[in-house]
Amino acid sequence: MGEVTLAPGGGVGCDNTGVGLYRDEAVVLRTQKLGEADRIVSLLTRHHGRVRAVAKGVRRTTSRFGSRLEPFMHVDLQLAQGRSLDVVTQAETLAPYGQPICSDYRLYTTGTAMLETAERLVVEEHEPSVQQFLLLVGGLRVLAARDHDAGLVLDSFLLRSMAVAGYAPSFADCARCGAEGPHRSFSPAHGGMLCGSCRMPGTATPAPETVRLLAGLLVGDWSVADPSDDRHRREANGLVAAYVQWHLERGLRSLAHLDR
Repeated sequence: MGEVTLAPGGGVGCDNTGVGLYRDEAVVLRTQKLGEADRIVSLLTRHHGRVRAVAKGVRRTTSRFGSRLEPFMHVDLQLAQGRSLDVVTQAETLAPYGQPICSDYRLYTTGTAMLETAERLVVEEHEPSVQQFLLLVGGLRVLAARDHDAGLVLDSFLLRSMAVAGYAPSFADCARCGAEGPHRSFSPAHGGMLCGSCRMPGTATPAPETVRLLAGLLVGDWSVADPSDDRHRREANGLVAAYVQWHLERGLRSLAHLDR
């Protein structure tokens, strides 16, 4: 696992003369072309939150640097602070999740939804979001290892990411009045399960097994999730997607490509 070093420099939107360097671990969220040989890399870092940086020369065929800065890769980076975009000056692979995830279409579409969710939930650049970072790294690790069904991994990640962002759903007590459950009605708009008194027109009525599955996914209880039936997984899929898209206000584009 070698290390590649680039000299800090300018580039489009960058002025790094006399600025400091910092080091952090990161997950690559997405990339976009810049000029003839460079890329802008969107990262979720452990200590600096969401960062956009220029990776110089990574599109050249002789570059050993580029493969380390592809989506899903978990890397250790050194960056030079820039005026608008930082510059990647060193990169070392910590975990190459890209290869196993990109080799399987279902894993790839699932992982893409996880990356998009993380980027959407960490809004401000350079604002630390350690819990979201750790959750993403753990989710990609489990997905790449195929330890659990990809759909279950995604739904667990989505629910837990929403909880970290302050949108934790309730699958036990009533989300409106706090009345002790179990309850039968589910409303994305009101934060989860609703009691009979708080139930609104148009709320869903998931099976009790589906509610138990959702509660297990929220806390990462795989002893509940793994043996669940397909029909309850499908119902949970729909409720999780509805919950996430309601609270994000704008749907996740990657969910449309999932085979769910």
